[in-house]
This record gives sequence, C-alpha cells and structure tokens, in this order.
Amino acid sequence: MILAIDVGGTKTLVALYAQQAGQWLIVRQKKYNSSEFYSITAILDDFAEQKKYAQVSSICAGVAGPVVDGVCHITNLSWSLSVAEISQATSVKDVYLLNDLEATAWGIRYLSDDKLLDINLQAQARLGNIAILSAGTGLGEAMIIENGDSFTAVATEGGHTDFAPQNEEQDKLLVFLRKKYQGHVSYERLVSGEGLHNIYQYLRSLLNAQVNPEVEKQIAISDPAAVIGCGGLDGADSLCKEAVRIFCQIYAAEAANLALKCLPYSGVVLAGGITPKLLPAIQQQYFMDAFLNKGRYSELLQKIPVRVCMDEQIVLSGALANARYHIEMK
Repeated sequence: MILAIDVGGTKTLVALYAQQAGQWLIVRQKKYNSSEFYSITAILDDFAEQKKYAQVSSICAGVAGPVVDGVCHITNLSWSLSVAEISQATSVKDVYLLNDLEATAWGIRYLSDDKLLDINLQAQARLGNIAILSAGTGLGEAMIIENGDSFTAVATEGGHTDFAPQNEEQDKLLVFLRKKYQGHVSYERLVSGEGLHNIYQYLRSLLNAQVNPEVEKQIAISDPAAVIGCGGLDGADSLCKEAVRIFCQIYAAEAANLALKCLPYSGVVLAGGITPKLLPAIQQQYFMDAFLNKGRYSELLQKIPVRVCMDEQIVLSGALANARYHIEMK
C-alpha cells in the first residue's frame, strides 16, 4: 500500500492506495482543516484509526513550501513537518517529501488529456517542457523539463517574485499593496485567495467604487475569495466582477512570464483550487490578451497551449506517482 498526502495551508488530504488488478485505487481518504491540527503527526494518528500503517510500504507527501534536507516549514501554516517525523509516526521507512508543486508536476506528467481543458485555441502543441502554476491559498509554480524518455520535475518559489504591473490600473494597485506589505509585493499577494481579496479591497478604496452591503456582510463571515469569486462570475456585483477580471489578467501575465523562462512547448497548465472555480472568467478573451501581452514574444506565446487542470486532487495523484517511481526503481 501507498499513503499519499497533500499538505496545504488550508486543507490536508490523506489517501491510502492499494494495488488491485494492476491499478492503484483509493482504499480510504480523508480531508482535514490544516489549522485545526498542531502537526502532521496528529493528522496521521487520526487517519490511522487504530489500524496503524503496518501494510504501508511507502509514503509520499506534497507540502506547500520549500523542502530542504527533508524538512518543510509550510508557507501559510504555523507548523512544519519532516521525513523523520512522518517515518517515526508511522514506522514506515520509505518516506518522500516533495514541494506541493513538484508533486503537482508529477501528477500532470501522467494526467490524461480528458482532465485538461484547453484555453488557447490557437496553440500548436508539440513535445517539450511544461510550465505549471497553481493558484490556491498561495501561488505555486513548477516546471517539467523533458529529456528524451525521462523528465525532471523542478519545484520553484516563483510565486514570491516581484509583481510587475502591466498597465496604469495595476500600477495603482501595486502602490496600494506596498503600504500593506511594507514594500515587497509578490505575485502571490495577487494570484491567490488572499490576492483576490486584496484586489477587491483596492477597488473598494477608490472614490467611485459602489460597495454592495450584502457582499460586504458575506465577506465578513465567510471565505472572502469564495464570496468575491461567486459575485464576480454571476455578475451580481460590479466590484466583484472587476476584481475577478484583474485577478485573471495578472494570473495570465505571470503564466506568460513563467512560459518565457522555460519555453513550455507542451503547454502551460493552470492548477490549484481557485483555477477551476474561476474557469468561466479564465475562458474570457481578457485572459489570453494578458497572456499574449509580451511585445515581440506574443507570436511565440500564441503557439503554446494553455490548459486548466480539472483534477482537484492532482497533488495526491503526483505523490502517488512519485512513490510508485521509487518502488519501481528498487
């Protein structure tokens, strides 16, 4: 059996896989609110349900943060975890810890085409690298570098690079957020759940902004990003609609930035919890217009596929794929 784990700043998914008729199938799965637990050990103890992990041969976890020497301090969570801690809690020797976007890359490398929705209808797909961006609690970025019959999944912290405005509207947005974040404004501060709320707050601060009291009430008691996203997609609130538009344009611009850095001729893949929820907005022309707004390189970008990953458990799939790889290499 293989235990796959997806540890995020908001939620943690744990799934137990068993091989049946040549396929790895989920035997049991559970979702946890990450902030309600003090450590990964507490989650693993709950998931075990007195059965322990005697039949588990390998564990692989995708975690939201950089992994250094088998340890990860999670970016948007107060606790950390390590290979040693997971091994001690489960008595399983073969434990692997990946950045969550590295795990996502492993999952996407083996993802079937029916789980990928094309956005750039002018694309000319061919063999090559893949760029991956994942908007959720934070903004993750990774690359798949192809090398003949093999590949390398490269984890990055590209979501924390400096935000670069594309127009005067975004210039003013950057000035607004510099005050909040003491100078440094990364792409994650805009392309994430927090980011969508930041954009909304900026628009609300403008003198001509028309604030909807009901939306404000819902934001105060619910997940702000979910409220703003819903209000923007159904068109019920003009402020939310504008926030979603700006969010998508900045998301597209950063996707193109990553594409120019690794030339992903096999495509750019957009993953994460927010992406499929905002799919109707991402399919609007303003998304591709922002993606192609790279001057002399707009023609090159026009040929690169842009796809949305519709598998919301892609980190688990990637963790499973990585664990299987290690088993097969023995």
